[in-house]
Amino acid sequence: MTAPDSVPLHALTEDHLAAASPDLLRAMVKTFADALMSAEADAACGAPYGQVSDERVNQRNGYRPREWDTRAGTVELAVPKLRHGSYFPHWLLERRRRAEQALISVVATAYLLGVSTRRVEKLAETMGVTQLSKSQVSAMAKHLDEQVTMFRNRPLDQGPYTFVWADALTQKVREGGRIANVHALIAVGVNADGHREILGLDIATTEDGAGWLAFLRSLTARGLSGVQHVVSDAHPGLVDAIGATLPGASWQRCRTHYARALLAQAPRTAQPWVATMLRTIFEQPDADAVHAQLRHVLDALETKFPKAAQHLDTAQHELLSFTAYPRQLWPQIWSNNPQERLNKEIRRRTDVVGIFPDRTAAIRLIGAVLAEQNDEWAEARRYMGTELLTKARIHPIESDTHDPITHTELTA
Repeated sequence: MTAPDSVPLHALTEDHLAAASPDLLRAMVKTFADALMSAEADAACGAPYGQVSDERVNQRNGYRPREWDTRAGTVELAVPKLRHGSYFPHWLLERRRRAEQALISVVATAYLLGVSTRRVEKLAETMGVTQLSKSQVSAMAKHLDEQVTMFRNRPLDQGPYTFVWADALTQKVREGGRIANVHALIAVGVNADGHREILGLDIATTEDGAGWLAFLRSLTARGLSGVQHVVSDAHPGLVDAIGATLPGASWQRCRTHYARALLAQAPRTAQPWVATMLRTIFEQPDADAVHAQLRHVLDALETKFPKAAQHLDTAQHELLSFTAYPRQLWPQIWSNNPQERLNKEIRRRTDVVGIFPDRTAAIRLIGAVLAEQNDEWAEARRYMGTELLTKARIHPIESDTHDPITHTELTA
């Protein structure tokens, strides 16, 4: 069907909408969105709102307000709540809104300060941030900074945090008229309920002992407690900081990072064989078999590559500390691989910026990404079962046949 004079109906509609006032547009968008959300909530309940039906499986439980930023302006929506479970309009509201706001803010700040590269300027124009005034950017940044600050300083009261992973990401920041590398220190833990939780974020000039020591002390000051096992790479400053701030916790040298160090001790042609031998250690069914296989691998390496054998022998305690815990948890606590996936998500966002205009901008964007990830983990299924966590805390595996887990001296 077409309108008079053969003008397409959709064209007339667009013309009328374009000529309408912003208030009318927002009202129309709100009416449509609320109606669609109500229909989806009815479908989730199995029957329309207020209707008695044998097919009903759930009931409405009021509404929660939610802002939705549109081209017509910010619309105040009423998202239906359910008595059992939850409803979220994924098609309408982006869960990653905070991070996208942070990204726009960082790009806009760089653009307005005149320090952006051609690539960032082009991206800013694509995102429409060239139309933002300095006051708008400032207001956006202030709002985000308040959110990130609250997230970074919140009490860590969901412990005990039996397992903790620590890692650092290098970022480029403009400081003193030059581009400098800084390190984003990040810690992740498993809380008492079995969910993963972002414990903290800080920016350090160098990844040295002082930076890690200050970072871990800030976590304990906020309530980090009950830590029994920390997974990280073999940075000496980090390992010393763990021993100083988390006494009694065992340290696990990430098996993935260690594999790279071990392979460097063998000729390139032999590295696939060495890697295969190392993997067999972690494929055993119990702690006794792991230690027995380690001795077998050491004997095999000694005959061909004594330097690699010595390297593995020196690192064996820090590499096998995971065996003190239930077998079902080993894949989660013997490496930093779970945090590497988090690091990839951070890099996906920060690579867009390239070079941050200052440290505050880096904390703003990385902190927003981490806050969102923390929210998603809180709603996801448990990372570890509570029964296994209780067993790991109360009854760690002990064996007189194995040397105690200690922080051994690191080799190059």
